[in-house]
Amino acid sequence: MKICVGGAGAFGIKHLEALAKIEGVEVASLIGRTEATAAVAAKFGIPHWGTNLADGLARPGIEAAILATPTQLHAVQAEQCLRAGKHVEVEIPMSDNLADAEKLLALQRQTGLVGMAGHTRRFNPSHQWIHKKIAAGELKIQQMDVQTYFFRRTNTNALGQPRSWTDHLLWHHACHTVDLFAYQTGEPIVQINAMQGPYHPVLRIAMDMSIQMKTTSGAICTLSLSFNNDGPLGTFFRYICDNATYIARYDDLFDGRDNKIDVSKVDVSMNGIELQDREFIAAIRSKREPNASFAQVLPAMRVLDRAEKMLLAQA
Repeated sequence: MKICVGGAGAFGIKHLEALAKIEGVEVASLIGRTEATAAVAAKFGIPHWGTNLADGLARPGIEAAILATPTQLHAVQAEQCLRAGKHVEVEIPMSDNLADAEKLLALQRQTGLVGMAGHTRRFNPSHQWIHKKIAAGELKIQQMDVQTYFFRRTNTNALGQPRSWTDHLLWHHACHTVDLFAYQTGEPIVQINAMQGPYHPVLRIAMDMSIQMKTTSGAICTLSLSFNNDGPLGTFFRYICDNATYIARYDDLFDGRDNKIDVSKVDVSMNGIELQDREFIAAIRSKREPNASFAQVLPAMRVLDRAEKMLLAQA
């Protein structure tokens, strides 16, 4: 299967590393924003690189695209892929507004192609382990307590390199937790409250945010997000359940007393992004809906839209 990857930055490279471990897959084209893309293409042995997505999609034999491009480009580029007849996996979020997400889902259904969003938390072995326990009736979530903390007062990517676009706490980072909360509880989110701190004078985004959610059965989620945190970086999930507590730190899982739990046998890899990409490719090959399809993650986009309206009303 020949794939075009859009994005040669930090997360584009993570996908390239993941795809290199999947049999029967070739990255035939890499599309980036600058000529630095050439060096990344050379490192991974990719035969074609460029700065125009249309050129990559037009390469002979390309069946699918994975987009790890700036958030503001996700919806328009995912639409471009579908209209070109290519299956598409777009990094989280599938769009930065609800209208574009609904438009993408309608187009995916019209084309019958695979459309998937990069909700990696569904695939991390730590969260998979919890999910299997819930599905087996062994656990029930009472509360999820989540901290998403970065120190990002300038426009830098996950590698600490400067970038030209601005990240967003709500539509990007909160999107992970909103979707995961609904996915793990298996219930719709029926209540939400959101508030944010002051805007950064240069970046023009809120640097601190708090979101609270509740499902139909009464499970709650408290999410704290910050770009001002000068300390351990990343997202940390505490699952407070009916008969146990667990802490997930990306692919690693601990019990409530910080004893590590072996999740190495949960799936074929300990790399959430690799597992995410494997699901995308498997769905294409077997002509089925993938986990984290556009349809499955749309409810999270609706919750984010409600949160955004609350935040705008407070401004």
